[in-house]
Amino acid sequence: MIFKFLKLNIAVEDITFNELYPSRIKRLAARHWTPVAVAKFAAEYLADKPHKKVLDIGSGVGKFCLVGAASTKGKFYGVEQRESLVRLSKKIADKYDVTNVEFIHSNINKIDFSDYEAFYFYNSFYENIDFSCSIDKTIVPERELFYSYSKYVKEQLEKTPIGTRLVTYWSNWQEIPDSFELEYASRGGLLLFWQKTS
Repeated sequence: MIFKFLKLNIAVEDITFNELYPSRIKRLAARHWTPVAVAKFAAEYLADKPHKKVLDIGSGVGKFCLVGAASTKGKFYGVEQRESLVRLSKKIADKYDVTNVEFIHSNINKIDFSDYEAFYFYNSFYENIDFSCSIDKTIVPERELFYSYSKYVKEQLEKTPIGTRLVTYWSNWQEIPDSFELEYASRGGLLLFWQKTS
């Protein structure tokens, strides 16, 4: 029913969507997973034409991609380094027949951005410098990873063509090249919409 509502443009509350996940995942939702309304708004901007390939940089439990795939005609890809979260994301997509989504178990620095047309980034590297609410103990946080991952994303975005769209949520801008121009902001400046102009 949740995905049917999203397809019909009927609002879905986070508390309802998060029921798709196990208790441990639900407890992390407010801190780590994109709110449904934010995901829908961002996805509509990024998937501005049918079949547009959108990459979620650090997809976690797949919430952004699942919402985007259900509410637009884009094709959503989530890359996530935790295999357990990738398995969970795939299980939900399969169970609810969300077909225009794919989850990739990999590290971001193994991903070639030229395979995608638009990008979503919810500060997935921040866990390497803020240890107050870790997702699990499978990944050992390292401050240096925050900087190296951010640098890699910036370098990859720099290579994208003019017109490439990017949405950031709770970003500190370290991963955004100067060639991207801020188009507008939402959610008190936390949700930012960018386009490459040079």
